Amino acid sequence: MADETYTRETVPGDTTIIRESRSGGGAGWAIAIVLILALIAGVWFFSQSNRSEMAKDNAVTAAANKVGNAAQDVGNAAQDAANNVGDSSK
Repeated sequence: MADETYTRETVPGDTTIIRESRSGGGAGWAIAIVLILALIAGVWFFSQSNRSEMAKDNAVTAAANKVGNAAQDVGNAAQDAANNVGDSSK
C-alpha cells in the first residue's frame, strides 16, 4: 500500500508550498520474487520429469538387449543340438 504524505508550509509573503511524496509498498517486489520462485520450481519439475523418462527408456533398451542376447543364445544352442544330432547319426 502506498503512503501519501502532503506537507503544507506557509512562507511569509502569502506563498504556500505543498510537497507531495509517495513511497511504494513493495508489493511489486514480492510478486516478482514469487514469480521467479515459481519459474525455478517449474524448471526443476520438468528436468526431473525428463530424467525419469530417460531412466525408463534406458531400462527398456537394456531389457530389449537382454532379450536379444537370450534369443541369440537359444539359436546357438539349437544349432549345436542340430549339429550333435547330425554327428551322432553317422
